[in-house]
Amino acid sequence: MAPAQSTIKSLHVAVIGAGAAGLVAARELRDEDHSVVVFERDSKVGGLWVYTPESEVDPLSLDPNRTVVHSSVYDSLRTNLPRECMGYRDFPFVPQHDVESRDPRRYPTHKEVLAYLEDFAREFKLVEMVRFNTEVVLVEPDGLKWRVQSKTSDGISGDEIFDAVVVCNGHYTEPRVAHVPGIDSWPGKQIHSHNYRVPDPFKDQVVVVIGNFASGTDISRDIMAVAKEVHIASRSNPSETYKQLPGSDNLWLHSMIKSGNEDGSIVFENGKVVQAVTIVHCTGYKYYFPFLNTNGYITVEDNCVGPLYKHVFPPALAPGLSFVGVPWMTLLFFMFELQSKWVAAVLSGRIKLPSEDKMMEDVTADYAMRDTHGLPKRYTHRLGAGNVQYLNWIAEQVGAPPGEQWRFQELDGGYVRLATRPDTFRDKWDDDHLIVEAYEGFLRQKLIKSLPSELLESGK
Repeated sequence: MAPAQSTIKSLHVAVIGAGAAGLVAARELRDEDHSVVVFERDSKVGGLWVYTPESEVDPLSLDPNRTVVHSSVYDSLRTNLPRECMGYRDFPFVPQHDVESRDPRRYPTHKEVLAYLEDFAREFKLVEMVRFNTEVVLVEPDGLKWRVQSKTSDGISGDEIFDAVVVCNGHYTEPRVAHVPGIDSWPGKQIHSHNYRVPDPFKDQVVVVIGNFASGTDISRDIMAVAKEVHIASRSNPSETYKQLPGSDNLWLHSMIKSGNEDGSIVFENGKVVQAVTIVHCTGYKYYFPFLNTNGYITVEDNCVGPLYKHVFPPALAPGLSFVGVPWMTLLFFMFELQSKWVAAVLSGRIKLPSEDKMMEDVTADYAMRDTHGLPKRYTHRLGAGNVQYLNWIAEQVGAPPGEQWRFQELDGGYVRLATRPDTFRDKWDDDHLIVEAYEGFLRQKLIKSLPSELLESGK
């Protein structure tokens, strides 16, 4: 039962980041009658989806003093999931056939996703809450409130007190780099996918790509169009793996690299040897919160951010500090929306969190369960098979309908196609019935939203 109206609180809340998570967090917080300030270091909304041809001077992004380029989007990037299951529930990501500049394909480019987010921000009047070109440099407790220090691109500093802070800064900026034995003596070049934009620099080269998930699959096929050879190294493959991949005559899949050598050779665990010019690390990213000072309470160890209750609330600091967008291998935009509703309702007092002890018990049990199943720490926030249970649990907390089955089926089918048909999965599929279900659902929702409120309240 909802608490009496007099207990509902309206708080002053800082949101860090105006990407897909920060935008929907701002909307849900405002809809819950909180006052919201969104801090965004870029000059526009979109976060991850804002493309720039610029990349960092340090190609591996290891230098802590480097000038950081926050985008990790490459020029040819298209979504790796169907658009129907990517959007927010009440603002479907549907094709805009009547706008010439838009991409109506089921797996559109990064430009289309950015345009969708811009449409969302415009539709819900979110831009007025955003301070652009403003980077958060410090977030720390200040009694029962939170101090947020920031600086603008013009060098102007800010120091403000908020009732709560919602961290939505994403986790696709600080690269993880693979450990390769002997790499320090190997004379070739290395780059992380964070700094990859176009294939031209790899013309006529022998290239080794480490990683065979979404970015590794994309970038290896992007490069193969200009390179002499491309060899993919994947630790998920058996040590004897060696095969030419479909849709190419110069792309091979291997097991992981055994060593890099002074003579320029790369030796794979399957025994194959190539003379490579460049290694491209498509090895993911680290969770990174350089602005956050919690006196060591929030830690990031092997990509486990903790402790976090349900990946959102740190028990000892809740509800004043929360995180939206930490889990992966899920329906991201849908998750951002549900997590944001939960955070907004908890801050207003409509929904109560368990005690700190109960939340810590849940976190500890989750860690133990993952250990029992042999999952590495770096997979702490990988939902995968637990995706449906997690999202539907949050939906229940906020009184929202559970996720539609077609969303989860499109997600699972999309990942299967990515793994089994990486050369054609974006343009050939066999789940048209799910597309029909999705658009029937969108139309029903649109019809319901258009009904008079008194009719909806009557339940007829």
